[in-house]
Amino acid sequence: MSLARNTLVQTSFTLMSRVLGYARDRAISNIIGANPIGDAFATAQMFPNLFRRIFAEGAFSQAFVPVYARTQREQGENVASGVASQSFSVLLLATVAITIAAQIAMPWIMLAIHGGYADQPRYFNYAILLTQITMPYLVGMSASALFSGVLNTAGRFALSAAAPIFLNLCILAAVLPAPDSSTAALWGAIAIAIAGIGQAALLYWGCRHLGVRIGFRAPALTPDVKRILVLMGPAVFAGSATQINVFVSQALASFEQGAKSWLYAADRLYQLPLGLIGVAIGVALLPRLSRAVASADTQDEGRALDEAVALSMAFTLPAAAAFLVAPYVLMHGFWTGGQFSDADARATAAALFHYGWGVPAFVLTRILAPPFFARQDTRRPMAFALASVAANVVLGVSFFFGLRALGGHGYVGLAIATSAAAWVNVILLAGALLRERTWAPDRAVWSRLGRIGIATLVMAAAVWATTPFYPAINARFSELPVVGVAGKELATLVICLAGFILFAIAAFALRAVTLGEIRGALRREPGSALPPNAEP
Repeated sequence: MSLARNTLVQTSFTLMSRVLGYARDRAISNIIGANPIGDAFATAQMFPNLFRRIFAEGAFSQAFVPVYARTQREQGENVASGVASQSFSVLLLATVAITIAAQIAMPWIMLAIHGGYADQPRYFNYAILLTQITMPYLVGMSASALFSGVLNTAGRFALSAAAPIFLNLCILAAVLPAPDSSTAALWGAIAIAIAGIGQAALLYWGCRHLGVRIGFRAPALTPDVKRILVLMGPAVFAGSATQINVFVSQALASFEQGAKSWLYAADRLYQLPLGLIGVAIGVALLPRLSRAVASADTQDEGRALDEAVALSMAFTLPAAAAFLVAPYVLMHGFWTGGQFSDADARATAAALFHYGWGVPAFVLTRILAPPFFARQDTRRPMAFALASVAANVVLGVSFFFGLRALGGHGYVGLAIATSAAAWVNVILLAGALLRERTWAPDRAVWSRLGRIGIATLVMAAAVWATTPFYPAINARFSELPVVGVAGKELATLVICLAGFILFAIAAFALRAVTLGEIRGALRREPGSALPPNAEP
């Protein structure tokens, strides 16, 4: 299948998951609120989300897929299944050991990631309990990463993209009937742990249905497993710099009450284009690049990167522009209610604005790292990611305490540092690819990006001009009998939809994209037939 077609499959199911994820996070914010309990639950969620983004969408997949794909191509399905089984056994043993160790050491770990509440034992100990409960999610998501890699190598992207829906449904089922915020947080943490195992079981079924037999064996460091682990070590940093930077920001944010909840709410919104576009394209791109590198097809590799960059920016730049020109409208419309007040929406909007100009960098990191991983080069992306993390720590600490010293909110400085660090990573990755001519975008690519940028400016100007009328639009929708309490949500959706339609009109008018190109991109590529055991 083509890159765009694979991305469309991945994005469609991811969109379904994100819609349910919004319902989940909206329920959490409205029932729990931006308070010490909300901060504790945000910390408990941060752990599984961190590992999900590193393992399921990052390091393990980037290390496992090239090795598994090459073994399958050169030695056949049976040998590849053996590699998957041995990798699964070693991974399961390691993650169970890490989970148990983390649960035992959680009081000390919490001093590092939630230290701002150390002088409030009730909330500090509650954060420890919730995070201990959610830690088993790591085991489930690590297994899910392996099963997803097997499915994606076979060209099957739907099930791995749909699996997170189970997590959202579990949390919603746990939080909605809770009688109070403390109980909601406790039941939500339990649901996270249960969902991790459920997702792994679903993806395991998918592998069995595909005809791939993966089972537990006595763990052994075979040459292939060693190769995966060697590649995975650096890739943990290379594929997750953004998440590590968010982790550092959350640790500093614990020194401002409510800041973790505000940053978490902003994170959930700006992660939408990253999950829908950056991760989806990155997942679809790696197998294609691995095949191109193995066959020494440099032209296909270049075309894939050109297509990925143009496709990602066509969707990412409008989202980033919306975060920059209408952050309060988005946060008030989609988040305010219950325990999450208008003041919380304004505080979150300040963070979302500064995440907005970092969104293209967050997405580009996912696009520019796979060419290195396809060559099984994880050391340089690791070095670039470490430089990004170092920049984030230095800038984050400086801005956080500097703004607080000036009487402002330090958490805003954390958002600034996270976005700046992401651009450091992009500059280093792109610089290496351009210097080595691994990627040499031609004038057509730059021209298209310029036209996408112009279309984005047209949309941004229109949305910015609309924002002063948001209260009136909101009131108008709320007065309609068929709308009721959903007035502000629908008002915000109307503004966003109008902006997207205007962007699409401008993009087609400027020929930044054409219908013919869309149809061509979605056609199945020649020679991309699925393996014999795969369903058509």
